[in-house]
Amino acid sequence: MFPFKPIGIVRSCFREKFGIPRQPGLVPAARATLELLPAYAQPAIVRGLEDFSHLWLLFVFHGIPRGRWQPTVRPPRLGGNRRLGVFATRSPFRPNPLGLSAVKLEQIVIRSGRIMLHLAGVDLLDETPVLDIKPYVPYADCLLEATGGFAATTPVSGLTIEFSPQATAFCVNWPDGDLRQLITQILHQDPRPAYEQRDVAQQQYGMKLYNFDIKWKISDGTVYVMEILA
Repeated sequence: MFPFKPIGIVRSCFREKFGIPRQPGLVPAARATLELLPAYAQPAIVRGLEDFSHLWLLFVFHGIPRGRWQPTVRPPRLGGNRRLGVFATRSPFRPNPLGLSAVKLEQIVIRSGRIMLHLAGVDLLDETPVLDIKPYVPYADCLLEATGGFAATTPVSGLTIEFSPQATAFCVNWPDGDLRQLITQILHQDPRPAYEQRDVAQQQYGMKLYNFDIKWKISDGTVYVMEILA
């Protein structure tokens, strides 16, 4: 047995699984803070890390019920119509609920005995436990000859995003960064389940982001953000 303990906890803009991009980097405006736990909050532990632009995070899919792994899954990229072995996918329903994400490191803050890594392009649920941090090394980690199977290219939804006057005003008054950009990037990824993406009828959805709720609907290839409620 190999017992592992978290070295830090993520504070993310994603407060629920619905809406989280299916891969890191697809939503550059998605930000999070990784705070190291007290046992690891030593300045020496991150010495030299500031010289790297990106990091690998090894984390736990803590939002998945224990024991819910499946030997085969239906990847959303294949429209949910085809089953593949779980090891041929990045599904969170795995024998060991471990995830791996490459994220952008924007800043390291060391203050009052705390160490916080400010990240961008995340695909991490709020309160995600992180087991390890490794620097992203381009010459070793970017393999130009690699093939990507069924996920060889960046997904493109082709959706158009529009905001109501109320949603626009809410975004304008949001003090932390470009909220409209974040919402637009998330919805461009079409977070709906694959089986619902084939339904052409108008559909309405709710999504939690930070500490507010976003109400949106989709019809004929256009996503309309109706309202944002704090």
